[in-house]
Amino acid sequence: MAKLKLCVLISGRGSNLQSLIDACADDAYPAEISLVVSNIDGVQGLARAKTAGIPTTVISHMDFKSRDSFDASLREAIERFDVDLLCLAGFMRILSDGFVEYWKDRLINIHPSLLPEFRGLDVQQRAIDAGVDKSGCTVHFVRPEMDTGPIIVQAQVPVLRGDTAADLTARILVKEHVIYPMAVKLIAEDRVDIKNEQVLIDGNGAPEGGFSPLTIY
Repeated sequence: MAKLKLCVLISGRGSNLQSLIDACADDAYPAEISLVVSNIDGVQGLARAKTAGIPTTVISHMDFKSRDSFDASLREAIERFDVDLLCLAGFMRILSDGFVEYWKDRLINIHPSLLPEFRGLDVQQRAIDAGVDKSGCTVHFVRPEMDTGPIIVQAQVPVLRGDTAADLTARILVKEHVIYPMAVKLIAEDRVDIKNEQVLIDGNGAPEGGFSPLTIY
């Protein structure tokens, strides 16, 4: 069976990219990374990809007058590699509605909160300020509205007394590195279906017709 071809989009150090690289190094893993794209040159994630022998390209958003023109160049670069799934991994650009719709159900993201709570930025500090006792991370399909879309996998972590945003970020990041490869594997194995904008995972013990994104504790 052919492996699912991934394009990973990054803007920085690429720690979630590395979790996917490590997963794909296992011959039994049903996906492979065909391309890594960054909108910023010289970032650590590009070095990680090159070390793993993965093709990379840099498309700087600074070179374009509009979001649409940037996204058009991005789409052109990706389509040269005939990829099946786009994985946002710390890609710090808001994509145009047209780009998201074109890749609908073939574009996923990881976000450091238990969506739909704490969408957007600075989510760890916001969680601490809100006094919640748990936080976590979410892998979801991307929709035009930021940090929305059908949820595939979530992982929970405790928010501890005295936590700083850095403490909570580090605790969540450990879980991110677990659930991103897990979500990609489920998609590659054709175990993920979307009905009424909710994810149904085959073989997860869900009741007949029930919707069951995975939650990891």
